[in-house]
Amino acid sequence: MTEPTTLIFRASLRARLCRDIEVSSSSTLADLAEAIVAAFGFDLDHAYGFYSKLTGKLFDSPLRFELFADIEGSGSRSVKGTRVSTAFQKVGSAMTFLYDYGDEWRFRVELIGTGQAQPDANYPRIVSKIGKAPPQYPDIDDE
Repeated sequence: MTEPTTLIFRASLRARLCRDIEVSSSSTLADLAEAIVAAFGFDLDHAYGFYSKLTGKLFDSPLRFELFADIEGSGSRSVKGTRVSTAFQKVGSAMTFLYDYGDEWRFRVELIGTGQAQPDANYPRIVSKIGKAPPQYPDIDDE
């Protein structure tokens, strides 16, 4: 029997602003989305999706995984029904995680490594933090 593995992702908002997050390889994209949002101190209160295009018009991505994929004719796959190991098949694989279609928080998510699950660890877990996360809802006076 093989030991459970983990996947380590880097979620970046921009250079020098990222979080490395380790998840179980059996986690879904919905689990990864929740971990990314929490790692940046945001509330999970908006729709989101993962897109194979890293720039440009994300909705033209050949591969799309969205929260509302079960709506007929969406052309995307389900985040709740897709494991991270299916969407990110090798180290170096990257996608755009678009959170909140109104404010358009665009995270570049890259699989940066793999590991062995530790019996006493809780997953997902933040492995590294670089930079201070911006507020999800900046003060209107700050704009």
